[in-house]
Amino acid sequence: MAIWTGFIVMVFVFLALDLGVFHKKHEEISTRDALLWTAFWIALALLFSIFVHEAYGRGWVANPEQLSGREAVLLYISGFLIEKSLSLDNIFVIALIFNYFMIPRMYQHRVLFWGILGALFFRGIIIGMGAILIQRFEWMVYVFGALLMYSVYKMWRADQEDVNPSRNPVLQLFKKAYPVLRHFRGERFFVRLQVKGRSILAATPMFVALLVVETTDIVFAVDSIPAIFAITKDPFIVFTSNIFAILGLRSLYFVLASLLDKFKYLKYSLMFILFFVGVKILISHFYHLPAVVSLLVIVLALGTGIVISLRLSSSNTEPPVQV
Repeated sequence: MAIWTGFIVMVFVFLALDLGVFHKKHEEISTRDALLWTAFWIALALLFSIFVHEAYGRGWVANPEQLSGREAVLLYISGFLIEKSLSLDNIFVIALIFNYFMIPRMYQHRVLFWGILGALFFRGIIIGMGAILIQRFEWMVYVFGALLMYSVYKMWRADQEDVNPSRNPVLQLFKKAYPVLRHFRGERFFVRLQVKGRSILAATPMFVALLVVETTDIVFAVDSIPAIFAITKDPFIVFTSNIFAILGLRSLYFVLASLLDKFKYLKYSLMFILFFVGVKILISHFYHLPAVVSLLVIVLALGTGIVISLRLSSSNTEPPVQV
């Protein structure tokens, strides 16, 4: 429990420094700052792998799968890469949500910060429920495998231009309980209004966007968390790799939001990764795929998708008109 508590405290300390110190002023985050923060979160995640090696090698944490330090690190990095790569699809949807609600760029980091806090909470719950189900019912691994295959099918059939935040069922229920303003009130999520002598609480477009981002992330978590359970069933590795992938989501958004059209072919790499881990979990009772093989397949799939996307996007760029 000391290890788990220490990790959670460390995460909240970094988040408090992020918003309360380094991004206290409401201003647009430059691409340079976003790149630096992205590099920081990735470096922190990789440095944590040293702790994972020592923790499992020295028996500091519960080790139900009897992993060595090296095996634990390979599984941790594989899980981190899977969650990080799947978050790219999440970033695209977040960009659509911000554009739909016309959230000013200077306030987007605030919505993402609170969205990440909510994601930490809900993903922790989903991971805990998944770990309990797998431990009690061995056949749940097949359910997770089927969920991953269904996720591949959804990604193949999805038309991202049809994403309409106004059709979010949670948002529709919220609007029945609270009035929603059409205009922003600075960075505030709620404001008090005097209507016919009564004080009522009304939501701003900031909170509506946050609500849609949060519920969308829960949907993505249902798709992505079974993927990491296909890599390992160790709760500590699943939780820490997932959390580190989420922590860098905000800065990664500001790096990639304007470049997403250049990585449109990366979708097929993500589909292949989900299909691969789905097959891996479905055959896990018959054949155990080494962790290093899973890591190599994930890295090669991501690298191939990035290279093809960049090459095709550059080849499709029209040459300048000669005057």
